[in-house]
Amino acid sequence: MGVLGMGGLFFRANDPDMLSGWYREHLGVGGGCAAEDAAAPPTEWVWQTLGGPMVFSPFRASTDYFAADKQFMLNFRVSDLDGMLERLNAAGIEIVTKAEWDSPEVGKFARIHDPEGNAIELWEQPAA
Repeated sequence: MGVLGMGGLFFRANDPDMLSGWYREHLGVGGGCAAEDAAAPPTEWVWQTLGGPMVFSPFRASTDYFAADKQFMLNFRVSDLDGMLERLNAAGIEIVTKAEWDSPEVGKFARIHDPEGNAIELWEQPAA
């Protein structure tokens, strides 16, 4: 008997309604959203996701992998990173990519930030 997976992620925001809308509009994340091929429809509070790998890893307090004034960084699995980056760029969202983040064994990565400065890593797994 153990944990089956993530059941939610809750964090403080200066403007929760605005931030929720930003995540829904630009990433399709949050209540009322569903991943392609999700088994169930979303509800007002539930985002229907697809199962898959998830890394759970505390970082040293001194890490420079994300901003020192933030306690967390989100990482979302995506199926078409290039297409998503095109849409985000068209919406005026700054995108950071670095060749050293990518590898054939792990996949491709990009980084964006939400309007409150929280880092969001977008991860496309390598093709099977």
